[in-house]
Amino acid sequence: MLDNTDSHILDELSKNSRITMKELGEKVHLTGPATSARVAKLEDSGIIEGYTIKVNQEKMGYSVHSIIHVYTKNTNHQPYLSFIKNHNQYVINNYKVSGESCYLLECKFQSNAILDEFLTGLSNFVSYKLSIVINK
Repeated sequence: MLDNTDSHILDELSKNSRITMKELGEKVHLTGPATSARVAKLEDSGIIEGYTIKVNQEKMGYSVHSIIHVYTKNTNHQPYLSFIKNHNQYVINNYKVSGESCYLLECKFQSNAILDEFLTGLSNFVSYKLSIVINK
């Protein structure tokens, strides 16, 4: 079970996973070594599974951010999943969901023309509803 200090450590690491243990300790009112031991315990217990970076997709040239509700046409989802695998350079997340749609697909594209080409190919396998992200 997590205590308030562990929760605070997780909160601070989620904001900046590159923070030093000394700086993190100052934020959570522990010494650097005590903080390091707590973080190691969180890693060993599987609560912290890894560390990632956040990439600015727009600066990478992907200015179109879309959310696509995917509706499969039959129970065999493999053709759709193969299409997504073959176009993984555009896929940020592909969630299998319950509710109205079967999948929630989050994608990035360099242009509307590339998005249109992607949607044309996608429509061979599924129906969809497209939303463009305005701001996050």
